[in-house]
Amino acid sequence: MASLAAADRIAAEVAGVIGGAARSVILHGSLAAGDFRPGRSDLDLLVVVDGGLTDAQAAALQRLVRQADPGAAAGIDLHVITADAAGTASRAPALELYLGRSSTAMEVERRVPADPDLATELSMARAGGRALTGASPAEVIAPIPAEWVIDRGRHWLTVWRSLTDDTAHAAFMVLTTCRIWRFAVERVHCSKPRAAAWALRRDPALTVVRQAISQYAEEPAVVSEPALAALLDRVIGETASG
Repeated sequence: MASLAAADRIAAEVAGVIGGAARSVILHGSLAAGDFRPGRSDLDLLVVVDGGLTDAQAAALQRLVRQADPGAAAGIDLHVITADAAGTASRAPALELYLGRSSTAMEVERRVPADPDLATELSMARAGGRALTGASPAEVIAPIPAEWVIDRGRHWLTVWRSLTDDTAHAAFMVLTTCRIWRFAVERVHCSKPRAAAWALRRDPALTVVRQAISQYAEEPAVVSEPALAALLDRVIGETASG
């Protein structure tokens, strides 16, 4: 697969920039899970380093991501975290560097002292990631308590409850709600399509999930605002005790 070859190539180049301090470059997300969609999915990479990055290394990684060929991927999503931060469970780990490249923009975050969404990212990478270079995910990422992942998911469910009129992101909210829901019930991380299928097995009457699947696949569909609100209320209620 061209995208997997692109991920391998980028991982090798990242390790080359960092040198001996590179502990692991881990592929996770849709490409690792087998749900990659050409032109829609990103390459998701987590880099674990000893001792952090120099400013020169951070700048070199930014140039690398900006210029890299992502194959059939829509963009590149790269997190860099120190081995100490990855190896110690925290609700809000420190982030050494984030680089997010889309077709229209480049996002850069450097030395974020506490990132409350990173614990979920680490949990997902540990569960479903694969090392392209270096140590395996389980060797470098500490187990993240499921309750922390659920709590952060519930935070976003509550935020989205006031954003149900955001039609541009409605399908994303529905499908990510299904991911949060399944993890809370079964402690299983999975892709958006698999989470949607799980939710429909649980309740085939969830038309809003079918609407979101259609919109996610770029088919004509409108996600019902009242149905989205009802789904959020249901999942907020069902995840209240973890």
